[in-house]
Amino acid sequence: MTCSFKDKLGQGGYGCVYKGKLPDGCPVAVKVLSESKGNGDEFINEVASISRTSHVNIVTLLGFCFKGSKRALVYEFMPNGSLEKFIYEENQLKGHTQLDCERLFKIAVGVAKGLEYLHQGCNTRILHFDIKPHNILLDEDFFTKISDFGLSKIYPGKESIISMLGARGTAGYIAPEFFSRNFGEVSHKSDVYSYGMMILEMIGGRKNFNVKADCTSETYFPYWVYKRLELNEELALKIIRNKGDKEIMRKMTIVGLWCIQTDPSNRPTMGRVVVMLEDSLESLQVPPKPFLSSPPRSPA
Repeated sequence: MTCSFKDKLGQGGYGCVYKGKLPDGCPVAVKVLSESKGNGDEFINEVASISRTSHVNIVTLLGFCFKGSKRALVYEFMPNGSLEKFIYEENQLKGHTQLDCERLFKIAVGVAKGLEYLHQGCNTRILHFDIKPHNILLDEDFFTKISDFGLSKIYPGKESIISMLGARGTAGYIAPEFFSRNFGEVSHKSDVYSYGMMILEMIGGRKNFNVKADCTSETYFPYWVYKRLELNEELALKIIRNKGDKEIMRKMTIVGLWCIQTDPSNRPTMGRVVVMLEDSLESLQVPPKPFLSSPPRSPA
């Protein structure tokens, strides 16, 4: 299918992705999981979660291979790869196209609708737990699909609050309640937080964390975004061409900042996010300033 893994599309902590072709000529992406990935929980998780979905903004799983320790997932092929290639300035220096405001907005809405479906539209509700630009795939027309369900969790019933040991996700996108229950319970609102961080990155054109930076309020990415919102300054100057672009960027900024509120109860649901994005800018209230602190320490 992959001509002996000839055409490598990408690599991550899970393993490698290769381009392949089915007998009928249909192009596919084959994700081969590393053999070091424990007892196969991530593989089973992904198959179990994504096989229950059917939505235009969720990538389609076409099949899987499972033989001993060798595991692979066969997905529809997305020609434009992942969103991260098109939003960070460092990648644009490598020759990748910078997306315009309208296209960024459509991608934001597509991801929001996909997450709304996972949280509310499935027969079995799904929490993704790893929303980030790397896991948002784009087809030839830059239509959006959510991928990589290796860390997802299926939950039955109406409530989405779940008990969990340890954090799930990627540094910079993990909601504070994963680290301390003082912030609230882990739930579908944890995906909302990751989505908010991703939206702010799309607007700012930079990653939300810098491992070389000091942990100060000046370098905390949401503070940087909020400061510009307060001063009515633009974040993505290069792609703003007119008043409409300016309104789109401001709307996405406000929605993103609502999504990363520290208290999960203050974050909107993904259904509400879709409404906010599709509503007028005038109808949106500016959220409180984002707040982040370490869990309280016991006195010495």
